[in-house]
Amino acid sequence: MITINKIIIIINNCMLNSGMTPMTKQDNNCDSCAQKGSCKDQKDGQECTCKVDRMAKIKHKIIIASGKGGVGKSTVSVNLARALQMKGLQVGILDADITGPDIPKLLGIEEARLKQGTDGIEPAKADGIMVASMALILSSRETPVVWRGPMKMAAIKQFIQDVNWGELDFLLIDLPPGTSDEPLSVVQLIPELAGAIIVTTPQEVALLDSRKAVNMVKAMKIPVLGIVENMSGLICPHCGEGISIFGAGGGRRMAEEMNVPFLGAIPIDPGVCALGDRGQTFVQSGTLAGGSFNKIVERLLEMFRK
Repeated sequence: MITINKIIIIINNCMLNSGMTPMTKQDNNCDSCAQKGSCKDQKDGQECTCKVDRMAKIKHKIIIASGKGGVGKSTVSVNLARALQMKGLQVGILDADITGPDIPKLLGIEEARLKQGTDGIEPAKADGIMVASMALILSSRETPVVWRGPMKMAAIKQFIQDVNWGELDFLLIDLPPGTSDEPLSVVQLIPELAGAIIVTTPQEVALLDSRKAVNMVKAMKIPVLGIVENMSGLICPHCGEGISIFGAGGGRRMAEEMNVPFLGAIPIDPGVCALGDRGQTFVQSGTLAGGSFNKIVERLLEMFRK
């Protein structure tokens, strides 16, 4: 099991030449700080807030959220990133799910690691997509992160402020399920969020929690870019008839009731699971899910063209 002290050492080692000092206060020992000589926090005991605004180089920052786990939010995140990249855009993913970081697995970069660079922590790359994730720091795939809220918030802060994202068209922030600490931290630390995409499945138990996610986003004054209904029915591979395993149309009804856009529905596709397990995105394949997803991407991009 990874310990708090171990991760502090790992993160601080990665930060040594980054735009933010690992020190937590001014103590007349600022030689390692990249902002030495220009720090405004001159008094002892004050938090050192010197940092490079890495978010300023990113055009659009989007959070991908869900009220409930298991709805395919991370799968939507990686496929959205790949679809945007396929259109010639520069894309990154910040995996804010500290205790359940699955983005590297879905992108096939489990063996990659975050590295110290001359301008901060260098993200891993998945065929051109920039990625920062707790899974890229842990010693093994089975290592649990047993942390309370403050430590998770500290790690998210490091990913936002100290990773050298460079110039991006889109940064997708894959949030953990729920409406608690992590979404609040991201909103506080990232200015000018472009909006949020809420992922749900059609059944009522998922829609109940998804409504909470929509209301959370609205309460934080962030635009709701739209609802994505995942696992929306299965097309029988033998007869072609539709089978509503989890129901169908719940996401659209919820969007209409809550007066937010509906981006589209993704059907259950047996190929999606197999591709994800191999670290491949289904949007690149000829699957039925891929065709539906491309329509969702077009609707999203149309919002940014206006």
